[in-house]
Amino acid sequence: MMNFKKGKLFFSLLLITMYVTGQEKWTLDNCVAYALEHNLTLLDYQYLENSDKESYKQSIRDLLPRVSASADYNIRYGRSTDPNTNDIINTDFFSNGYSMGASINLFQGFQKINTIKARKLLFRASKETAQQQRFLLALRVMKAYHDIQFYEGLLAISQEQLTISEANFKLAKKQIELGLKAGADLYEAESLLYTDQLDLTQNENLLQAAKLGLIQEMNLENTNTLEINPILPNITAESDMVTDSIYGLAKDFVPLLKAQRYRTEAAKKELAVTRGRLYPSLSFATGYGTGYYETTRDTMGLTIPFKNQITDNASRYIGFSLNVPIFNAWSTRSAIKQQKITLDREQNNLKIQEQEIFKAIQQLVQENEALKVEHLLSEKQIMAQEQAFEVAQKKYENGLFTFMELGLAKSMYATAQNKNLQVKLLLQINRNTLSFYQGLPVFNINSIN
Repeated sequence: MMNFKKGKLFFSLLLITMYVTGQEKWTLDNCVAYALEHNLTLLDYQYLENSDKESYKQSIRDLLPRVSASADYNIRYGRSTDPNTNDIINTDFFSNGYSMGASINLFQGFQKINTIKARKLLFRASKETAQQQRFLLALRVMKAYHDIQFYEGLLAISQEQLTISEANFKLAKKQIELGLKAGADLYEAESLLYTDQLDLTQNENLLQAAKLGLIQEMNLENTNTLEINPILPNITAESDMVTDSIYGLAKDFVPLLKAQRYRTEAAKKELAVTRGRLYPSLSFATGYGTGYYETTRDTMGLTIPFKNQITDNASRYIGFSLNVPIFNAWSTRSAIKQQKITLDREQNNLKIQEQEIFKAIQQLVQENEALKVEHLLSEKQIMAQEQAFEVAQKKYENGLFTFMELGLAKSMYATAQNKNLQVKLLLQINRNTLSFYQGLPVFNINSIN
């Protein structure tokens, strides 16, 4: 008879079945770090962040003056106008000119200042969005990691059940040979043995599928399997969690909400930019120009030298320009209305996201309370089913139980083990997710400023 001790469950078998020589074992932190570095979707969000960063920098540079320079070289044939005398001539000649100018906007209804503020807010929003995607990926990796651990636990339990069935099959065969049992018991023992073998094979396949899921989340190439270091579930007693208090922390931490608040503030600045188009604009400009003309001659009929013409033909200007919008078919007013609608939508999206986060936390808190009760009951159930199976095993050996009754007790014990394993890992995932919403360092992901 096999001796089952209370409290062993799957842990010792779990460590044994996970031992594979010659292969690196991944920790959860290593899996998350690798996924963050190699995920292509995150790379795309990084590109968007870089684009918004450059837009923000350019909005600052837009405050600088505009400076331009030009030069031209022309050869004229046939009838043309003498650029020096404006007479009509029929002489081939060439000319070239040089100019340089600078301009700067002095006032545009604060459009550029508000544009800078809007672009800065959008840049911050893109940083928070990228950070949100990092956390979402880390949560998916954590889920896939615990899926592997769950199926490794099921595999260990299946192996234990198969070992029991093999021992009972040999026992039934021996008792039949001694005439202590009917021949039908051997068929029942054989059937249960095959069932356990099938369960073992199915759990092996499920474990490989779980490993493939983690490999794909990590974007790990050139491999179809991996080994992980098990995380013992930390099921310690904790104080009751309150949805409102967790949500209060989440509002200040969750990158998704921070990004949407930045977008809402950016929409307000964009509205100010659009309103700025109603105001007059004032600009300043200055410039310098000169030129050389082959037809420019002195009293002797000789073409004046290039150096002299560049000096003599120089011209300079300085001026201010005032532009007052009077009527543009209400296009600015329409743009203001459209921007107000955009602002309303961003504010509404913020409320929607806050509501969704609150619902998610509310559900997690409810599930946490339910899982704590289930964990307590599953611990009691597994102890009771273990004792029941031990009694059934003894009764079968003494001829007081049929093999079907023994198989039922064994099946109920395995079910209790599976349920206990599942509840422990679900409770661990639930608490880690709640810790994430509270801004606790669940993952080794650097925060952003």
